[in-house]
Amino acid sequence: MESITKNRQSSGTLRAMTERAYGADRVPTCDGWASELGHGWFNVAYRIRLRDGAEVVLKIAPSPHVEVMTYERGAMATELATIQLLREHTSVPVPAVDFADRSRELCDADWFFMPYVDADNLGIIVKSLPTAERDAYMEQVGAANREINSLRGTAFGPLAGPGDRSWRRVFTGMLEDVLRDGERRSVDIGWSYDTVRAVVAEHAGSLDEVTAPRLIEWDLWDSNVMVRDGKLVCVIDHERAFYGDPLIEAGFTGIQLAAFGDPTAFIRGYGHGELTGTQQVRRRLYGLYLMLIMVMVIETVYRGHADTKQYDWARPHLAEAMASLGRTRR
Repeated sequence: MESITKNRQSSGTLRAMTERAYGADRVPTCDGWASELGHGWFNVAYRIRLRDGAEVVLKIAPSPHVEVMTYERGAMATELATIQLLREHTSVPVPAVDFADRSRELCDADWFFMPYVDADNLGIIVKSLPTAERDAYMEQVGAANREINSLRGTAFGPLAGPGDRSWRRVFTGMLEDVLRDGERRSVDIGWSYDTVRAVVAEHAGSLDEVTAPRLIEWDLWDSNVMVRDGKLVCVIDHERAFYGDPLIEAGFTGIQLAAFGDPTAFIRGYGHGELTGTQQVRRRLYGLYLMLIMVMVIETVYRGHADTKQYDWARPHLAEAMASLGRTRR
């Protein structure tokens, strides 16, 4: 997918990166050794065939000269930290990191190599699957997400800190960052920004029930799941992780926002019971947060999209999220 955040590099730079990671004797010399993986909105990723035939993936963070949203700053450092946590403390399959470089010597951003995962992207094939097979995969995603959430932090907030003992302060701060991003670039969200703030304030008391910081993937959509032969073989793209409330995870989104699909199989795999009234309020707040981000990110100024189709899709669902919290007038 096209985006101004994709920090593409010349073939010479890609060769230099490959040499630094794997050594000069593994740098490819044949034609067609590098191809861009088009899936994804944020980082650029290349599939590279090394001289010995091994296939690897190179991910490069956006240039520091390209404006990103506040919550996206330092995303690759977050991804590397999350991968390490999951590999050391869970059985959830995630990529190994072959080599990471944050020196900014070969290009102006962080980058890392990982092995290429030879599997299907669930988000691409899910609509072609029989219902039973799709549900079986989503149950596995739910179980993996629960295991990820089993990891505790010492405070809520970014993995690198600063943390806070109050989930209310952290989450409302995250949402405020998004609103300020939008105001700074005059993004039309279809609502007064202060109306959104008022809605959040009215319901923020529900957040106080959350007292245990848990590792949150937040971006664990089916498009970040690789599958093969009925099994989940890898979870990818961990750059949006933080410590928070498990109910904010992507798999629960369909509870309030039907456009995101039926969450029944995910919830069954996760093992979560029926939501209480307070949990339902929190889930609505999390749906509002997601839709605000989708409107901001998909809107032209933060990704450079000429086609507004996705933005046009997101706007009505933001209105739906506001309605779920009692606001139907703008």
